[in-house]
Amino acid sequence: MTAHTVEVPEDNAVFGQTTSAFASFGYSAAVRAHGLLFIAGTIGRRTDGTIPDTIEEQTEIALRKIEEILRLENLDTSALVDVTSYHVDIRRHLPGFIEAKKRLVRAPYPTWTIIGVSGLASPGLLVEIRATAAYPDPPR
Repeated sequence: MTAHTVEVPEDNAVFGQTTSAFASFGYSAAVRAHGLLFIAGTIGRRTDGTIPDTIEEQTEIALRKIEEILRLENLDTSALVDVTSYHVDIRRHLPGFIEAKKRLVRAPYPTWTIIGVSGLASPGLLVEIRATAAYPDPPR
């Protein structure tokens, strides 16, 4: 199997200081294999590393990071085929998440699984989003 790791540059305007998490935790932002792009769980940390208080802002930041990873691979959100989001206090935060998602995700919609969890990696995080995108089929 041939796999390609997607590297987010350290000076990336969307990720800012948060790119250090890839090395600190030992994972890649995304990996391309078999015509698919597997995007690691993204969180809503601001570029300076702080965590917003609202689900709306955390959702927007996480989705913007996914958009940036797609852009680095010459894709956009229409390439998304499957998304899973993990939510702390899902009943309380789901309406705000849905509103932010509606502003950023357009048809054609990917599949989407929403899962409630008791917590995420850092206190204050309310949502983490992982995604899979498909590269265009080669011309025939």
